[in-house]
Amino acid sequence: MSVTLSASRDAAIEEAVGFLLNGMFEETLRRWVAIPSASRVAVNKPDLWRYITEEMQPLFERLGFKTHILENDLAPGPFLLAERIEDPGFTTILQYGHGDVVAGLDEQWDAGLSPFAMTEKDGRWYARGTADNKGQHAVNIMAIEALLAVRGALGFNLKYLIEMGEESGSLGLEEICTVHREELKADVFIASDGPRLALERPTIFLGARGGMSFELEIEARENFQHSGNWGGILSNPGIELCHAITALVDRAGRIKVPDMTPGRIPDNVRTALKDCKIVPAPGDPAVEAWWGEPGLTPEEKVFAWSSFDIMEMECGNLAQPLYAIPPRARARVQLRFPVGVDPTAVVPAVRSALREAGYERVNVKGPTDAIFLASRLDPDHPWVRAIAASIERTLGFPPAILPNLGGSLPNNIFSDLLGLPTIWIPHSYPGCLQHAANEHLPISIVREGLAIMAGLYWDLGSTTAA
Repeated sequence: MSVTLSASRDAAIEEAVGFLLNGMFEETLRRWVAIPSASRVAVNKPDLWRYITEEMQPLFERLGFKTHILENDLAPGPFLLAERIEDPGFTTILQYGHGDVVAGLDEQWDAGLSPFAMTEKDGRWYARGTADNKGQHAVNIMAIEALLAVRGALGFNLKYLIEMGEESGSLGLEEICTVHREELKADVFIASDGPRLALERPTIFLGARGGMSFELEIEARENFQHSGNWGGILSNPGIELCHAITALVDRAGRIKVPDMTPGRIPDNVRTALKDCKIVPAPGDPAVEAWWGEPGLTPEEKVFAWSSFDIMEMECGNLAQPLYAIPPRARARVQLRFPVGVDPTAVVPAVRSALREAGYERVNVKGPTDAIFLASRLDPDHPWVRAIAASIERTLGFPPAILPNLGGSLPNNIFSDLLGLPTIWIPHSYPGCLQHAANEHLPISIVREGLAIMAGLYWDLGSTTAA
């Protein structure tokens, strides 16, 4: 029996990788990325619907899934729930992906590349959405197709949720999951988004850091004033704001406000991170060890601690200098935070720290975007061990296990609202340039991802059948 299962598992993996070798994967992804489904671009709203109704819905129905289009007024586009329930007694998996992308930034791409026409170059596919996230859910869906071709059934129940507004902050996703909680019931949540730890290091991560943005502003007066007439007797809000920010973070990036950090890192999180190393790929910036919380490893800084950054600053007019003292200055700042930080306490704590430091004139405007909450599955959870073992069986070596991603995802909706253990298997890497020009997906990751997922799906079905 074990020989038969092994041969069939190998056949499923071979079938999945075959979709890459015979050109089917490339043809499909090329068609998907040609749809400019940018959820923050108003004129592309019809394309959000096109992706669901012309691509996702027919594909899932061809694979024997029942599909339901879900809508919420907050969301920029529709949601698709595809279900294949083979037996009520089987394990049920909930999967997730998003078909929306950020704006194309057409004029910023290198010569010969275009955001919505996929180009192969140096073993990579370049186009918007190849890495984030169309290419990633393409890997999963084609591995599902391979399993069905070999086994004739999944051997487990599968629900797949596709949203079209993740790049807009997943507006409406929480409401959809609240209203359709019963339909989304499952035993585990498995999804693919974000990057691996490194190009050649397959990875699973168990949650995400939270993220929130807010503004700091000083408005000293209504108008610009000539610097020769008033310099030295009028305050400069730009200088004042720069100093005020140092009450929150020091010159080396160490956060000074306790409520903005978790305070400590759990022991099993530290243990998991010992096997994870941030290794910049060619073209990536070098890690600056002097920056951030002292005493932490680079991995602990990114995956287990908070980071505070200025995203944009505005003071005066650099494009057209006025040689005048500006009347106001403002900065949009961002806090990425792990489990252990209460996001509702952050802005009050910032206001208090600024007031105590004597910067009463700084106006702290509370969060400017949707807040992603932090989440993290226990690295010792049985589902973590099972999925890591499946990947090791396929590749011959274990994946990196990150307690959480350094970035932010709507994972907390699935972990907290739906109460599911959450495991992400990313099919991208840190240098993919998602959200920038020249976004790309290495073909080597696609090949490895197809094998990983086909092996995992086989194992999930075998476990259920057993």
